[in-house]
Amino acid sequence: MTDGRFEGRVALVTGGARGIGLAISKRLHALGASVVVADSGVSISGSDPDPGVAEAVAAELGQRAAAFAVDLSEPQAAAAAVELAVERFGAVDLVVNNAAILRDSFVFKANPANWDAVLRNNLGAAFYVLAAATPRLRDQVKAGREPGRIVNITSSAGLYGNLGQSAYASSKAGLVGLTRVVAMDLARAGICCNAVAPFARTRVTDTIVPANPAQQEYKRRAQQIAPESVAELVVYLCSPAAANVSGQLLGVRGREVFLFSQPRPVERIEAPEGAWDHSDFSALFQQRFQPKFTDLTTDLEAFNTDPLI
Repeated sequence: MTDGRFEGRVALVTGGARGIGLAISKRLHALGASVVVADSGVSISGSDPDPGVAEAVAAELGQRAAAFAVDLSEPQAAAAAVELAVERFGAVDLVVNNAAILRDSFVFKANPANWDAVLRNNLGAAFYVLAAATPRLRDQVKAGREPGRIVNITSSAGLYGNLGQSAYASSKAGLVGLTRVVAMDLARAGICCNAVAPFARTRVTDTIVPANPAQQEYKRRAQQIAPESVAELVVYLCSPAAANVSGQLLGVRGREVFLFSQPRPVERIEAPEGAWDHSDFSALFQQRFQPKFTDLTTDLEAFNTDPLI
């Protein structure tokens, strides 16, 4: 049964067969959308692909669902996923970039190959999907179709940082920059692009090995939050009601929805002309800037209260 809210709309959800992606795939499908479940079935580290994961979800959803189980970190695969949506269902309207992998280590112990893999999967794949999908989205608007929607799933780790997550945090921070540019590039076509930082029970939270009581408590709280709340916010952003929402950075934690600020100058000083007198400059710098420094709070510490569920 469906209430038909997204009847005739076609969604491509990456990482759409598990966790938050699965909740999004199911919710959009339940509301009438056709859904391409794009998920290679890899482990959280990006290894051991299993095409059966996406195929099982598509089979469970039944009509108006298709599986795409090829790794999207190659441009050709991303283009093929978009083509599948168009060939099977006639269009691509809603793009949700959710797929991500995790390979954590302190930066002084980092493996460059792991950095490359995480950036390629979490950020590169999102770009490749959008590079393939946005020409279609623009052409559809020109042909009179309702403008599409794009939602990029980022992370609070990309906003606050977190210990040992140089690759993951960088990839998720990159998604915020990508979201802003895509929103600008598509504004004239009326196509909205937003980013959502979710707080919910996922394979990422499952991997947390608490090193102290604060981390243990963070994991306990995260494990209480079902991913369906994230799906509800994504559904709203994909709806006509959110036609004026673009380039925004939002968060969702159970029944709490956050609008995040985005980096803008908070103070300004003028350096002297010519060679700087560093003594005077240092005094001015410390006086005006130091009270407004952003501290090194991690996302675990920033959201250390019980969620509303």
